[in-house]
Amino acid sequence: MRAVLPAAVLLTAPLLAACGSDDPSTSTDAGSAKGNRVGNINIGPEQDRVRAEKDERIAALVPKEVREAGVLRTGLSADAAPPLGFFATDDKTRIGSEIDLATLVADTLGLELDGQIVSWENLFVGLDSGKFDAVFSNVTVTEERKDKYDFATYRLDNLAFEAKKGSGWKVDGPEDVAGKTIAVSSGTNQEKILVDWSERNEKAGREPVSIKYFQKDTDYYLALQSGRIDGYLGPNPTVAYHVESAGQSEVIGTLSGAGGDLQGKIAATTKKDSGLVDAYAAALDRVIADGSYAKVLKRWGLSGEAIEKSEINPEGLPRP
Repeated sequence: MRAVLPAAVLLTAPLLAACGSDDPSTSTDAGSAKGNRVGNINIGPEQDRVRAEKDERIAALVPKEVREAGVLRTGLSADAAPPLGFFATDDKTRIGSEIDLATLVADTLGLELDGQIVSWENLFVGLDSGKFDAVFSNVTVTEERKDKYDFATYRLDNLAFEAKKGSGWKVDGPEDVAGKTIAVSSGTNQEKILVDWSERNEKAGREPVSIKYFQKDTDYYLALQSGRIDGYLGPNPTVAYHVESAGQSEVIGTLSGAGGDLQGKIAATTKKDSGLVDAYAAALDRVIADGSYAKVLKRWGLSGEAIEKSEINPEGLPRP
């Protein structure tokens, strides 16, 4: 179920000098939250975000009308889950890895970040209408989306298998899930991958996967701890966050969100031929080089999804 959240939040850039989800819930109470922390992650309103300095050369790449406005109008998904985007413990301050990365880009471009929270589908409506200059919201590059949008990559798109801590189970391929009971969200890319793996196991004479579906993340957490399921396959960021917060499970394997031999990639998204994608890629390369990008990923437990360089419109997930 998708939560109904406020339509817009203004995230101002000059603060401190030093920062389509498949998950149906944005709750932060599934694990060992203590005060303003979940494990090692700060979920309080005082974020002390990692910040970047304006780069005049890169800022000059921004189209004149955006430079003169001084604002980077950015779409953020209301449907995101921790650690990508969620509300802090005060229930009004929007925090998460996507906001932090958008902030670094806006800083580098010398712009104020105007982060507007809308539903997933309205992210693209906002780009189409010119309401948004960019979307930073866990958008995967696909060949179909490249028809209408330009992309500058900033993170790998990975999935993760989660199991009870100490299971002694590792997943590297289809044979490792044969005969296992695994939960997955219906209608997602990870479901397609799991179904494909199960079919491949059957063709190879191995046991199929018993696939289970739950409406809420808390349901699969309980099923995992009680032993009713062996594992869960979901987006790596949300799995990593749950592992960090609950302390009762572990990541036992990761794979590309694209499946097969293609590495899926998450990217800053802008309307095709808007003139902004070169600026985004250059800004991302700048914060990768100065280390601020790595600090952001580390604070949200996403270092394993780091990239070495931003790519413009790389190969995306194939057309349906």
